Amino acid sequence: MARESILVVDDEEDIQELVRYNLAKEGYKVTCVGTGEDALDTARTGLPDLIVLDLMLPGIDGLDVCKILKTDDKAGHIPIIMLTAKGEETDVVTGLELGADDYVTKPFSPRILLARIRSVLRKAARAETDDNDVVQIHDLVINPGRREVLYKGKAVDLTYTEFGILHLLARRPGWVFTRYQIIDGVRGEDYIVTDRSVDVQVAGLRKKLGRAGKYIETVRGVGYRFKE
Repeated sequence: MARESILVVDDEEDIQELVRYNLAKEGYKVTCVGTGEDALDTARTGLPDLIVLDLMLPGIDGLDVCKILKTDDKAGHIPIIMLTAKGEETDVVTGLELGADDYVTKPFSPRILLARIRSVLRKAARAETDDNDVVQIHDLVINPGRREVLYKGKAVDLTYTEFGILHLLARRPGWVFTRYQIIDGVRGEDYIVTDRSVDVQVAGLRKKLGRAGKYIETVRGVGYRFKE
């Protein structure tokens, strides 16, 4: 049974109880609060293993809570899953760029939320992996030291940017990266490039990877992720 602690932040009591019941049944230790201010206080004092954060909150909203926590010396490492109403693509992109790890749209399935929580907790546990370590996932082997990619034992010839995008995504399978995060991660903040050019690079990367190109998934309105 799980023993991780999870902070649930939502101002609707029905949703609090729904999430609390399903998480507690899986063995998680659950704390629920209903405002952004309480979320900040509880996160800083209790340091939960993960936060499920509604974006529409009274007082300090969810995006501001995320922004404040991700710059906090004590609580900045805590993974955050956003709960967001359908159609809030701009808020999803903003939240991910502020440092949130994933998002679930309302109305949501408790089973999907549980799966996302397990996935994010696993990723957090693996986050200490050295960026220079060889990544092997599915039939791909990515060697950052040699800047070499093998698919089923055969070398794949990639440009610098294509390799950077593939390594960034594959290092964190299942994580959603916005186009801005991809630009920042591959070229740095000072590299001027458009969202469209990221799409072009990904299209070229998929083509070169052949059948392995299906591992790179488009998250509509947000960005890309590598299939787990």
